[in-house]
Parts: sequence; structure tokens; C-alpha cells
Amino acid sequence: MIADLDIVSIRTELLTLQANILDGLQALEPKPFVRDAWQRAPDSPLQGDGASCLVEGGEIFERGGCNFSHVRGQKLPPTASARHPHLAGSPFEAMGVSLVIHPRNPYVPTVHLNVRLLMVQPADAPPTFWFGGGMDLTPYYGRLQDAQHFHQSCKTALDPHGTDKYPRFKTACDDYFYLKHRNEARGIGGVFFDDFSELGPHGSWAMTRDVGAAFLPAYVPIVKANANTPYGERERDFQAYRRGRYVEFNLVYDRGTLFGLHGGGRTESILMSMPPVVHWKYDWQPELRSAEAALYTEFLPRRDWIKDYF
Repeated sequence: MIADLDIVSIRTELLTLQANILDGLQALEPKPFVRDAWQRAPDSPLQGDGASCLVEGGEIFERGGCNFSHVRGQKLPPTASARHPHLAGSPFEAMGVSLVIHPRNPYVPTVHLNVRLLMVQPADAPPTFWFGGGMDLTPYYGRLQDAQHFHQSCKTALDPHGTDKYPRFKTACDDYFYLKHRNEARGIGGVFFDDFSELGPHGSWAMTRDVGAAFLPAYVPIVKANANTPYGERERDFQAYRRGRYVEFNLVYDRGTLFGLHGGGRTESILMSMPPVVHWKYDWQPELRSAEAALYTEFLPRRDWIKDYF
């Protein structure tokens, strides 16, 4: 028991979440996901284990995976201690489930999910814990009904834990998944929370667990609605161009990526989020009033998807 939390039970629930998500995704994808279980060597900076479950070259999902990890370290990485300088150098324990799916069809959005727990044990104080996570959607050719459905799913999961949570975490998601050097959002957002403990150990975990459980109902209907939409080279080229924004964000800004790389995490699992085919173009602009331009004018600007349309 740490911070009045049953870590063994939370680990079991996270493994169950991973298995349920993989079952739901495998029902859509004919190609099997490959499971790669791992355990850190005794002399590694991090101790622990996990499992990366990945598909590449699938019919529906061009690349994607769902990871579980549970690690312990003797020194909190700088990317985490920078926000909590009083905990710098303290032992820590972290576990979570993370997921990124890059579909083949450009009309199916890329999606990201993460739910996690971080516990820090300072030498002269009781353990400190935080929960974090959320999910966000990154379309290439946006559909209003998809944006509405995704955000409503997030709100439905969070409302039992306080009706303030969805608007707060929606704003935090819009703020976080923003490429400052491009002055541009990565996608249409969703919800994001970090360093969260205000509902107490059990209430905070219950909220985090419900966000994870909402993933399949939020995403699977969007895949089914769009996976058979015809497309050609133009759409694939635009998809590859926009995937470049995904790479830029993950390598420049994403705290989870930086936490893992700086903390001695498993590189293959961390970089699983990278898309398989990416293009960059110099100073490219979409044609005026084109389907590609609509992403920039209708979907990337910050909007209250639920209030405006429900």
C-alpha cells in the first residue's frame, strides 16, 4: 500500500484495460497485434516490466499499439522534478497504459490515450501521488459528428466525478496539444489532466479509470463510420504531411515522451507513437476552399464542440 492505494489492484485494472482495448481494436483489424513483453535488467536505471502490443502494416491501422508499463527508479527525472523541485532526486514509481493509433485511411483520425499514476517517496515526507491522462483526436479530414461524439464521450466519462472536470480538462487539452512554433493545434483535442490528486487517492483513480474505459466507445464508432471512405494519393499525401505535426509535437513538447527518454525508459515502447509514413514540405499551403483547407479553418481552431452543437 502506497499513499493509501492498493498498487497491486491498480496494476491489475490497468492490465485489464489494456486487454479490453486490444480486444476492441483487434475486432476492427484483421492483422494480429504482436505482444512484446519486457522486463528491465537488474542494473538498469529503471526497474520494472511491461508489455508493448503493436500492429504494423494492418488493413485498418497502418501502425499503432497499446502499451502497459510499471517502473521504479531511484531518482525522479528532470522533466518531472522541474515542476516539483522539492521532490528532485526522490525515488519514484510509475505505471500506466498508453496508446496511439495511426489508421491507414486518411478519413479515420489518429487517436491517443494515456492513463497513468506517478508516486514519489521523498526521504523526509509521506509519499506523494498524482494521476494523469486523457485522450485526444487528430483528424486529417474532419467530420463534425466525429468531433461531437468524441467530446461527448469524454464529458460522459467525467461528469460523475464533477461537472467542472470536462470543461477544465478540455481547456487543458487544447492548451497542451498545441504546437507553439507553428501557432497551430495538433488536432481537435479531447481531455487532458496531469498532477491530479484533488479527489483523494481512490476518487482520483476512479476518475482516471473511467477515462480509460471511455476510449473504445469514443473511438470505435468513428473508425467504423470512416474506414471504408474512398481515398487516393492526394488524401494520403495530406495525411503524411499532417503526421509531421504529430512527430514535431511528440519530440519537442510531449512530457510523457521526454519523461521516458530522459528517465531511461524503453525507447522502442516510447517511440511507438511515431507514424509510419511522414512527409515535410517547405512552406506548403492548402488550396483555398479545399477539403484540406477545411481542417485549418473549421477543425483546428479552438471550439466548444458540445455547447455549440448539442
